[in-house]
Order: sequence, then C-alpha cells, then structure tokens
Amino acid sequence: MTVISATERLQGDFGTLSELLRRHAAERPTDEVLVFEDQGVSYAELDTQVGRVAASLQRDGLKSGDAIAISALTSLGYVFAFLGGLRAGVAVAPLAPDMTAVNLDRMIADSGAKRLFLDQFIASTLSSTGFAGPPRIALDDSPSAAKWSDWLAPAGSKPAAVDVQPEDAFNIIYSSGTTGAPKGIVLPHSFRWAQFKLFRALGYDADSVAMVSIPLYSNMTLSSFLPPLAMGCKIVLMGKFDARRYLELAERHRVTHSMMVPVQFQRILAVPDFDRFDLSSFRVKSCGSAYFAPALKAEILARWPGELIEYFGMTEGGGVCTLDARKQPTKLHTVGRPLAGHDMRVIDEDGAELPPGSIGEIVGRSPTMMVGYLNQPEKTREAEWFDAENRRFIRTGDVGRFDEDGFLVLMDRRKDMIISGGFNVYPTDVEAVLREHPDIEDVAVAGVPSSKWGESPVAFVIRKAGSGLDAEALIGWSREKLNKTQRLAAVEFIDELPRNGIGKVMKRTLRERWTASGRTL
Repeated sequence: MTVISATERLQGDFGTLSELLRRHAAERPTDEVLVFEDQGVSYAELDTQVGRVAASLQRDGLKSGDAIAISALTSLGYVFAFLGGLRAGVAVAPLAPDMTAVNLDRMIADSGAKRLFLDQFIASTLSSTGFAGPPRIALDDSPSAAKWSDWLAPAGSKPAAVDVQPEDAFNIIYSSGTTGAPKGIVLPHSFRWAQFKLFRALGYDADSVAMVSIPLYSNMTLSSFLPPLAMGCKIVLMGKFDARRYLELAERHRVTHSMMVPVQFQRILAVPDFDRFDLSSFRVKSCGSAYFAPALKAEILARWPGELIEYFGMTEGGGVCTLDARKQPTKLHTVGRPLAGHDMRVIDEDGAELPPGSIGEIVGRSPTMMVGYLNQPEKTREAEWFDAENRRFIRTGDVGRFDEDGFLVLMDRRKDMIISGGFNVYPTDVEAVLREHPDIEDVAVAGVPSSKWGESPVAFVIRKAGSGLDAEALIGWSREKLNKTQRLAAVEFIDELPRNGIGKVMKRTLRERWTASGRTL
C-alpha cells in the first residue's frame, strides 16, 4: 500500500488537522513542534497527548456535535485540550480570558460546552458570579476544578476513530465585541482546510519556525498557529507579549514566520536597541486585525528583513485581501487585492451593488465562510448578502472602495462612521491626518453625541513622552488640514487606548467614556 505523506495529503480536497498531526508524528516523531517557556514538545509527544485528551472526552460521553470551551492563559495544556477536542470530533470554543465574568458566563452557556477547561486566573474571574456551567478541568492543576493530571486518560490511551465531515464545526469563535455584544461564529472543518492550503503560499516547510505571540483564543491567532502546525513546522509560543522578549526569542530560535497585530510591530520597533538583534532568519511577517498605518509598514520594510504581508478579512470569512508590501510599495495605504477565488464587491445602504470606484460596504464570498452565528439565525441573516444569482456573500461591516488597480482602500467600520450634519465622516481619514503631528504617539477618533450636528468627531490622543501639546493647539493645527465636516469638536489626552486582546481599538469604550464623563457638545 502506498503511504501518503502529510505534505501530499494536504494537497487533497479535504482532510483534517488531526490526520495531518498523526502523519507528522509518524514521519518525524522526534522533531520539535512546540516550544513554550523553554519546554519543548516533539511531534510524537504532541500526538500522544492529543490522543489522551480525545480518549478522556469520549470516556466522559462527548461525541460529534458536542462542544468544549477553553478559557485560560497560553500554555501547552491549552494546546493539548484544543487539539484533543478536535480529535474527539467535538467543536472547540476558545474564550477570551480578558472578558468580564458576566460575558464569560454568557458565552459558555451559549456555546453549549459540555466541558470547560480553565486555569486559576479564569476560575478567580468566574467565582464572582456563581455560574455553575459545565464540569471544569483545571489545566494548571489548580484547586479551582478537577485537576488536569487526574482527569487525563492514562498514557497510551487512544480514542475511537471519528468520521469528520467538511461541514462539521471545527470551532466557535466569539467575535471581539468592538461594535456590540459578542456572537458565536461557527467555522467548519472545510474552512480550516481551505486556510491551510491558502497559507502554503507563505513558504512554510519542515524547516520553518513560526512565532505565535498573541492569545490563542482569536481567529487571527489560530490563523497563525494552525497552518504551520498542519504543515509540520516548529512553533514558538509566547505567554504574555513583551517586545524585548519577542526579539530575544526570535533571534534564539531563528524564527522565519510571524503574524502579529499592528500595535505589536509598533512596540517591537520602539525597543531602543532593536537594530542589534539578528532577525535575518525572517522570511515572512504578516499582519491583520486592525488598522495598519502606511508609515509603520514602510518602517518595517526598511528595518526588518523578510517580506511583509497584510491580510484583510473577517472571522466570519468571505473575501480576503492581501497586500505584499515590499512588492507593492505604492499601495501601502490599501489592504491589497482579493485573493484568487475570492469575490469581493461593494454595496450601498439598501444592498444594491455599486459600480467600481464607489464607496460602500464590502461584501465577500470564498471557500472560507462561516456556517453562521450560533443560536442567532436572525443575526446570521443580517450578515449575509446574496447577489443576482443568489450566491451567498458575507457582509464585512467595513466601508471602502476599490481603486483603479483593484486594491481595496478601507474607510472605516460602518458602525464607527460618524454622521455629522448629514455628512459621512470616516474616523480613519481624520486619524491619518492627526498621526502626521510630531507630538502624537497614537490616536483614535470616535463620534460622540452633538446637540448641533447629531454627532461630532472627538480625538483621543496619546502624546509622545515629554510633549506639552494641548487640545487647543492640536485643534488649531488640524483645522488647516481637515475638511469642515471632519474638524474636531474636542480632544482628550489619555495614557492608553482601550484595545481588545488582538489589538483592535474599542471605540465603543471611548464613546462610553465620553458619555459617562457628563460632557456635552
């Protein structure tokens, strides 16, 4: 019988991550696959641990169609639980550990999880609500729940085989909640398989070393963690992100690939002796999830070896745009062009398709699309758009336009767009102007209620160290550079912009902060 390698198997129309891990373990059992806090794990060890977790879940009565939830800080146990759940045929709901207890309770209940994997940090958070939820397993063996070491099936335990279908749920990702209450996004196994094949273009191979430096609960993290795992790479996991520590690990392990959010790149480049670190091993750095300033892209290209690829897409799936920054230096103000096989269009407020060059909401269709929002059929329908041939697209909620070369220029989130005096004001346009000021470190613009205009732009500004910039001076400086409808109504100086775990600015939090202060315009 001909034995098909993991690499050959990945070229097929459909397969599973568990199958690929078994093949890697058989082909390269002693090769290191994971490194976390100087502890290494081989492919054989990983495959064994994943099998024990799956066997434990099946022993507990979990079956295909069920779900488990994981809410914890990054650890090897987190990885074992996640991958073990997949091997048992159940969906995995990774939940952000920085959520409030009330939101965590709600998401655990909504997911229908039959088991909750957590650590002492999350157990302390949940203790304030009295929510019982499903049986708990403590990944860190803390006294907060059943100990992982006691719960795990004996060494050598193997699960029963599970027949996974393309449409079966792989994971349930809860949206970031930057514009409203989080929703459970159900992504099928076919989504991940298509993603693995897509990421092969980034040059992953058996000699690649990927660095994962953002929490494991987000879809962006999974998009930087799962593909290299599927392709047989070595993966260096960071716990809490620290810019200097990142550089030290990248140099020591000769990292070749890393996906991060813009604020991480910004903090790494700001390390005083950044240029002394040897980063020559880098082949590709990639970025997504939040606004990526053109000036920051240019600085990365100038100071950091390797390619820089920007991705624009949604956890819900649909269309994906990519920008190869080094090859397309005149398009750094864009998020690139749609990938092959990804159909992206622009629609108006009434859902009518707009001609090229028009500004409207971006919708997309591709092999990577969610099944829907868990338990929320109405929200699912709101997120869908159908073309004249009744083909399903996903609405991004982002406003933009395609330029004459087919590159997507993003304007803003629909829900963040400011309507002032009947005119549309895009906060990113205003932010781009304000970032030109030499005393501004970072800035976010949000619309707040105005008795005269309905809404007015307010800038929340982080000043550079030692700057004496005041609000009146900044408003005066910006007045000469902004259109009348874009002009700032107020400026608030803050020490830090509120961000979620993957770097997105929480503009809803800024608006709430302004309202709570009692100030009016």
